[in-house]
Amino acid sequence: MPLSKNKIKLIRSLELKKKRREENLFLAEGPKLVGDLMGHFHCAFLTATASWLDEHPRERQMADEWCESSDDDIARASLLRTPKDVIALFRLPEPQSANTSYIHDHLCLALDGVQDPGNMGTILRVADWFGIEHIFCSPDTADSFAPKTVQATMGALARVRVHYTPLPQLIQSLPPDTPVYATLLDGENIYRQQDTLQQRGLIIMGNEGNGISEEVRRLITTRLLIPNYPPERATSESLNVAVATAIVCSEFRRQRFL
Repeated sequence: MPLSKNKIKLIRSLELKKKRREENLFLAEGPKLVGDLMGHFHCAFLTATASWLDEHPRERQMADEWCESSDDDIARASLLRTPKDVIALFRLPEPQSANTSYIHDHLCLALDGVQDPGNMGTILRVADWFGIEHIFCSPDTADSFAPKTVQATMGALARVRVHYTPLPQLIQSLPPDTPVYATLLDGENIYRQQDTLQQRGLIIMGNEGNGISEEVRRLITTRLLIPNYPPERATSESLNVAVATAIVCSEFRRQRFL
């Protein structure tokens, strides 16, 4: 059975958060991304070209429903500028409560109002690379299951769990000796903190334009600075939040090799 007009309409509607919640579905496109997510999320629907389906019988069998599509049909359904060979609809996972004891013993990220889907997806990919398995987000942070975010994760959603919760309450519920880090302009040079950076606690990254909210800022225990180089040189006002996250996570993990 070819891809129906109703299915195309459903696929394209998942660009909206409201529709994702109503349908309890999110969208993934492309062989690598669909392959990475298959088995980690319940696949409700799969559509692909005949050649892709022939080469991936396992993925086809894992879907509740599937159909063969022409390149033109996939192009009509796709949200990408360059459509791929396969589109999948996965069930949204059940929300998980924040585990404060886990944060006490493991390194985690917290995002305070990060709103760009591309930044959000890249941060998930960074977390995956550096072995950070949980990200805690303020309610106004970008949806981790928005199509642009999902594409930018490059499959990291299969291994990194994202939780949405008010950050001040989360931080206040942590055991008192849990480190709470953040990058701020009045922080200490991160490259001189060998005795300060622990492989546990919460690293907070702020909104692209406004940084970290004042309520969360008051709860930070260790302020860090990513210095520009050389210090006296005029430079950009700030780093992209995803780039800054990568630098910070890299420096934390580098301590394990010293």
